[in-house]
Amino acid sequence: MIEHTVTAYDQDLKALVAQIAEMGGLAEGLVADAVSALVRGDTALAQKVILSDARLDRLQRTVEEHVVRIIARRQPMAVDLRQIFAALRISGDLERVGDLAKNIAKRAVAMGGAVKLKSIAIGVEHLAEIALEQLKHVLDAYVSNDDAEALAVRERDEQIDALYTSLFRELLTYMMEDPRNITFCTHLLFCAKNVERIGDHATNVAEAVHYIVTGEQVMEERPKATDATLQPIGDN
Repeated sequence: MIEHTVTAYDQDLKALVAQIAEMGGLAEGLVADAVSALVRGDTALAQKVILSDARLDRLQRTVEEHVVRIIARRQPMAVDLRQIFAALRISGDLERVGDLAKNIAKRAVAMGGAVKLKSIAIGVEHLAEIALEQLKHVLDAYVSNDDAEALAVRERDEQIDALYTSLFRELLTYMMEDPRNITFCTHLLFCAKNVERIGDHATNVAEAVHYIVTGEQVMEERPKATDATLQPIGDN
């Protein structure tokens, strides 16, 4: 009986990890599609992203319900309890990544497929590639309980901040040079900020992985690019 209970408990925890991994894969896909829609002026793809975000929301609710059941049935302790509560934190971060992807898709729709300043749009795409790489690595770290990889992701966050700041300055220059660029550049500015926030959520996941593995919170301040203070207010 005890062996059966332990096996069922292990299966519950593995299922929880699998649900988080599924959320992560969906979130990555939404971000990639949203940025692709932005760069290519593909409003149909953007609309698909907007609609697909609801699936990520449902997966988050599934994770929450699963966590409640595990706590009620198993009364977890120590590392198991850390893993369960960290899963809640991570699911919230991934749900927010989906929201940010949806915000980018909405901007793509608002621009109506008109992609001016192609080089800047490609800059946003490059920023997204780095953020997605961070997200992929940290999800791999979560699945494998790899604290070293999680901390490496956290350390690389300043790369995203520095690139975002560079785009910010370039977009401001275009807006000052020609007022006709203001609307388009503002859309791109918010998109870039949303991508930068996705990098922040990847860092949140990295810190959650560190907590699972060590039982300790990361106390050091996050590394930031020295000139990453020029940040507009992003979409809610």
